[in-house]
Parts: sequence; C-alpha cells; structure tokens
Amino acid sequence: MTRARPFFVGGTSSNAGKSWMATALCAWLRDRGVAVAPFKAQNMSNNSYPCRGGGEIGRAQVAQAEACGLDPEPAMNPILLKPNGQGASQVVIDGRMWKTLTAREYYAHAAEMRGIVRKAYDDLAARFDVVIVEGAGSVTELNLREYDVVNLDLVTRLGAPWMLVADIERGGVFASIVGTAALLTAEERALLRGFAINRFRGDPSLFEDGVRLIEERTGTACLGVFPYAPGIHLDAEDSLALVDRPRTPAPRGASTAIVRFPQISNATDFRLLTWADWIASPPAFDYDAVVLPGSKNTIADLLWLRTTGLADFVLAQHRRGATIIGICGGYQMLGRSVTDPTGVESSTPAARGLGLLPVTTTLTREKRTRVVAAMTPGGVAFGAYEIHLGETRPDSGAAVQPFARLDDGTVDGMRDVRVYGTYLHGAFEHAGVCAEVLGLTPPVVRSKSEDYRHLGAWFAEHVRHVGDLGLV
Repeated sequence: MTRARPFFVGGTSSNAGKSWMATALCAWLRDRGVAVAPFKAQNMSNNSYPCRGGGEIGRAQVAQAEACGLDPEPAMNPILLKPNGQGASQVVIDGRMWKTLTAREYYAHAAEMRGIVRKAYDDLAARFDVVIVEGAGSVTELNLREYDVVNLDLVTRLGAPWMLVADIERGGVFASIVGTAALLTAEERALLRGFAINRFRGDPSLFEDGVRLIEERTGTACLGVFPYAPGIHLDAEDSLALVDRPRTPAPRGASTAIVRFPQISNATDFRLLTWADWIASPPAFDYDAVVLPGSKNTIADLLWLRTTGLADFVLAQHRRGATIIGICGGYQMLGRSVTDPTGVESSTPAARGLGLLPVTTTLTREKRTRVVAAMTPGGVAFGAYEIHLGETRPDSGAAVQPFARLDDGTVDGMRDVRVYGTYLHGAFEHAGVCAEVLGLTPPVVRSKSEDYRHLGAWFAEHVRHVGDLGLV
C-alpha cells in the first residue's frame, strides 16, 4: 500500500489565501506528474458542490480537485459546516447531512470528529503520492486548541511539514507571521518549513528587507513573495471573496443587481455576470434584472428582504419591467409562501413569499444533492447541480413553463412573465443560459482549466526553497 506525503497549508487568518495557495500547489504538482489530492478536514462554507458519486463538499476542495485532474469526493472534505445564521450550523459528514448543532454542541464531538477526519485522510493517503492539506482560519486560535481537528493538531498527528500563508494586502503582515510563530509549540515549529507572503503588489525587491526581518524573527525561511494575480480567477470558498471579483462595465440593457443575503450560498453561480452589482439595501436607481441567489436559511433571508425594504424594491423593479431571477432559496422566495414545519432550517415556521410565481415551498429534512444535465425551452443544453431542502409545488391548474427539462425526463423550476425560478445551481455559469434569460452573451471568461494552468505556473515562478517543501 502506498502512503502519501502530506503537506499542510495554514494561514495567519481567514481569507489569507490558504485555499488559493493549496490550489496552486495542487496545480503545480500535477504539472510535474505527481499524483496529488486535496484535503480539508473541516470546512465552514455555504458554497458547496455535489460529488458525482454522492454527497457534497466545500467548493474550494472542488476547485482543488479540478486542479489535480480529479473528480471531487467526500473524502476530500469529510466535515462541512454550513452556518444557518441562528448560531448553529448544519453539520455534513462524509458528504451527508448529519445534525444541526451550535458551536458548543459541535465541540463536544471533537474526539469523534478526529476519527472521521483520520479515516478520510487515510483513504486518500492510500491512493495518492501527495495530499495537500488545507487548514481553516488562523492556525493558532488558542482558545479552540482542545477542539482542533483541522489545524495544528492535525499537523502533529500526521507529522506533516507545513507552510504559513499571510496576506500582505490586509496589513499587519509582520505581526501576523511573527505572532503566529511565537505561539507554536516546539513540535509545530519543527514541522514548519516557512512562510509565504500573498497578494503582494508592486516591486517585490523593495520588500527584501521585510523578508529578512521576518526570517530573523521567526527563524524560518520565506517560501516566496507571491504577487497579486488579478488575471487568475478561482471559485470562492465563501462570500468574503466577493469583493475580489473582477468587474466589467454593464452591457447596454442588461444592468443587473444580485441581492447579497446574510446567509447567501453558492455565490459562485454568478462568475459570468462580471458587471453585476451586489446589493444589501435598496439602491436609488433601477436595473434591467434583479437576482435572488441561494440561501442557507430561506425564511430568515426572506424576512430580512422585507425588513431592509428590498422585497418592495424587487416587486417595484418587476412592475417597471425588470426581469427577476431566483435560484434555489431565491426561487423559493419568489413563490407564495415558504414553510418549515419541522424547524429543519429556521425557528420561524412560515413566511409569506414575494408572490411572483404561483408556487409554494415546504422545507423537508431530506436534502437533494445531485449533478444533472438539462435543456432550456430555447434549446440550450447545460450542466448544473442541485443542493437544497424542500419541495416546491405549483398551484393546482397553474399553466406556466418550466425553467428547464432534465435528462431524466423531469422538469425544474418555472418561467412566468419576466420571472425565472430554478433549483439549478450553475445554470448561469453557461453563456447560453445567460443569453436566453438576460438577452445577451456575457464577456468571454477564461476556462477553469486554463486558470489552473496559469496558477501552477504562477507558483512555479515565485516559489523559493522548493527543496524545503519535500514534494518533488
């Protein structure tokens, strides 16, 4: 039996670039013919994706699997926490929904979670040469160390060499790296191979004194000063990364607003809509299209929509001629009502919808997760995926067109006068669907496979002390 070499990528904070750097390592190793797989023991994200073999995992590990040339599988992300906005998270284990727990309740299962993590890691380690392990948040959350299943506890259990990633654009890069190093145990420090400076802008030679000072203070090497790479775009792990999306001017007649729900999920649906504005309050101007994205807590976000005045804004935009699009939770909100009789997602049992589609939704405990092939009424064939709770049923006798027909003979969603509702995540990642619904072809966006190749080359160009990584 083969036994993979692990390499861990930790960060000084959330959104420091761990997922980006782990994906870069995956792409770089694949380019060198190494059989490599990604792994994140525990992910907290509402951006998820269904594996073809069943189950869902975090979107960042899906991107990393793609960079490795692999199909995503639950072993790559055995624990996925999906926050519901009520101080609790839906806990997905090995791709399947397990329980909804508060943080304190979840921490009580730490020993059990470590066993689940190790089983998944061992599965991958038996099949690949290298496993790139990604951490979560800051690697040194002192108050959470006894519950840790994803950061330095895992590093020491695996005996994994590791690197520390810091984002210079966030500021405080000296304090974050030196401070993190000061909090390491002797065992953790012995496994540290160095630090990486991420998102550097300008002339890196001007930071060489900074590199020297950090190396002296930490007693470890700089593995690279990696420049900001605006031309490379990866699917975001969570909505924190929305601010980094590239922007293009709005095409004439296609100005678009996307509502940024507090519990937004699968914001990756809109990577082609590079001109869209993300809104969290009613703007002072009109749009040609308004999109309600997915939500991890449909009823709570529907109530928020009314509290902020955005519900009235959406209805007013439709009356003046705008197209309204709802995806997954957004589709549910477009109907007459959403009910949650068993409290699977919300403590509020029911909420009135926007009434733009003649449907009602009942949330259920069983989650549907699957990859599908579909075709629009206009003849556009596309691939998509479903991840949702609940059943949405049309009114008796309602004569409206489905959003799409699936390859299994069933139909999805609904189309009415300038209103589109669908459960199909990823539909608007296809230019043909955008053209049919919005009346325009989006700007050409580089393919994901090209982005992974560029990312691997970016890493190869800027990495230092390659031999210290012990990977090639």
